[in-house]
Amino acid sequence: MDLESYWIDKIKTPYIGDDGAIVEETIYAMDAFWEGTHFKKEWMSIEQVAYKAFIVNLSDMIAMNATAKYMLVTVAFPKNIKKKVVKRLSQELSKLAKEHKIDILGGDTIGSDKLGIVITMIGESKNPLSRDKLNNGDLLAYTGDLGSVKQDLELLFDGERIPDNSKFYRPILREDFIRAVTPWLSAGMDISDGLYCDTNKLLKINNLYMQELKIIPSNIGESGEEYEMLIAFNPKNLNRVKKIAQLTNTPITIFGRVINKESELYPCGSQHF
Repeated sequence: MDLESYWIDKIKTPYIGDDGAIVEETIYAMDAFWEGTHFKKEWMSIEQVAYKAFIVNLSDMIAMNATAKYMLVTVAFPKNIKKKVVKRLSQELSKLAKEHKIDILGGDTIGSDKLGIVITMIGESKNPLSRDKLNNGDLLAYTGDLGSVKQDLELLFDGERIPDNSKFYRPILREDFIRAVTPWLSAGMDISDGLYCDTNKLLKINNLYMQELKIIPSNIGESGEEYEMLIAFNPKNLNRVKKIAQLTNTPITIFGRVINKESELYPCGSQHF
């Protein structure tokens, strides 16, 4: 068991297990974006850091079919950071919050040897999409094209540049698709730790297994921080899901069928550095 799973196991409550915690019609979600774990400062401008820290948290809201209303922001500042950089960071986060009609309620600042941003988002949903309603016989699918984030990350490690529109910098969130398709889904989650690992999580939560319908190569299955959606649905809803995907210009790939007979899970390693 990795440390993250071990920690969650030790503090587990009925609210833990989804992209966010469901408390009545309110959704709470939090993610950290930390230098040395999620990015290196030589790879990204401070605006790109702010954007991705914001968008990976918004992804949790969208993944649960929630509308974000408020957020709390905690920032760890290195001692040598310049005030003009702090100003640019605050301006970018404020701009993003305004664009998405999210009010910043406050937060905290601490000193650190590395830059880190922790955002808590609070949203609302009358019909939240969770991970624990998977059914035997459901089809498993993912949105978009996976693999480019892993490829671009390897280029960055090699000291090369990647395009400013790379999904490593600017993940594609499927808000319109999830809003429309949620009534026809059994379960869903965003793909943050790679398709292999996140499929395993979804199956384990529900004590189910998978029959592979499409071979997923490692360059796709191991690509973390994609923030596309992993979804499950009853086969009888296939045509409706496909139609909604077409109307929202959302590519989907069906790759598995849920079974209750024990089968081998995907290989899954750490997706962070």
